[in-house]
Amino acid sequence: MVAWMGGDRRAFEALFKRLAPRVHGFFARSFRDEGIADDLLQVTFMKVHRARDQYRNESRVLPWIFGVAARVRLDELRKRRRLPEDADEEAVARAGDPEGETPEQTLSQKDRKAAVRAALEGLPENSRIVIHLHRFEGLSFPEIAQVLGTSEGAVKLRAFRGYERLRESLASLAGELQ
Repeated sequence: MVAWMGGDRRAFEALFKRLAPRVHGFFARSFRDEGIADDLLQVTFMKVHRARDQYRNESRVLPWIFGVAARVRLDELRKRRRLPEDADEEAVARAGDPEGETPEQTLSQKDRKAAVRAALEGLPENSRIVIHLHRFEGLSFPEIAQVLGTSEGAVKLRAFRGYERLRESLASLAGELQ
């Protein structure tokens, strides 16, 4: 990141090559649509490019870039749910996720991966985003709080509730494995 800020174009290419798949996966899991994920990936890296001078050298790059991605995601959710521009993560959560099948309806006894994916998709958006950043991207709770612009306590509560719902949703699958 520092080299790119200094004008090294190859440094940006290396940064993009390393982080773009993770950011794309973040959007793909959030919206379940590869086309939307592609578009939001481009928006994110355009914003990263424009804001690169705001990056502080003492910060880790991954949380900083996911902070940008989280704001892009929130903007997209606001647009889709026709919420005001100042709506935060809580307002988006209160607006609700699009109606869909419950994890129990989409469970496939033969495919554990599909069962876990269905359970994750059944979570409220505010829990799903915290779990994604924590488990899949390896961010700490303080980093997630920074990314989402909320308190660490709120992030931990969302994680607790989300993991609890996952345990409940996947309890039958755990029983089958024993």
